[in-house]
Amino acid sequence: MLKVYAYSGCSTCKNAMKWLKGHGVAFEELAIRETPPSVAELKGALEACGGEVRRLFNVSGMDYRSLGLKDTLPGMSEGEALGLLAGNGNLVKRPFVVDAGRRVFLVGFKEGEWEKVLGK
Repeated sequence: MLKVYAYSGCSTCKNAMKWLKGHGVAFEELAIRETPPSVAELKGALEACGGEVRRLFNVSGMDYRSLGLKDTLPGMSEGEALGLLAGNGNLVKRPFVVDAGRRVFLVGFKEGEWEKVLGK
């Protein structure tokens, strides 16, 4: 089943949920702050993003800024960056969507991309 990691106060997440419901896509919603994606899920998304680890980060978030990741992220190993994301859901770009069995990984909500991958 499709897992959607989201934050209830996020308007983009709300729009994504509305889109999923409107397209009849079954999903399980998980609170991204309390239950961040696993390192394995993040690795799958990283592969889907062409290996660009920065695309997995919520670069506009307060945690990203307060940790100075704009400057330190480029020097981190992939393992360090994924460990940081798996340990702090506030750092993950949302919504974060995964169905590992079907090799579906979506980061953020871009309607055209979602239509292409999930549309019925």
